[in-house]
Amino acid sequence: MVDSAGKSGSPTASPDAHAARAPLVLTVDEAAKLLRVNRKTVYDAIARKQLPGVRRLGRTIRIHRQTLLSWLAGQGRVPRSGGNR
Repeated sequence: MVDSAGKSGSPTASPDAHAARAPLVLTVDEAAKLLRVNRKTVYDAIARKQLPGVRRLGRTIRIHRQTLLSWLAGQGRVPRSGGNR
């Protein structure tokens, strides 16, 4: 495909088109990549029940993508657990 400037390449997909192709549920690795954190951080957050949308199927963990994105959009800054112990 050639654009109006004469450059070849594929057309850019709209954000809505990308969202339509995105999986409904994420693996821990996919959630970690989306959140840009280490997978151990995701496992720790799941263990502390700090991450929404988590479902366990036996030993398999899946995270509902839209719930995670909604939580992230409204979260702003994640408070650190612990405090003065």
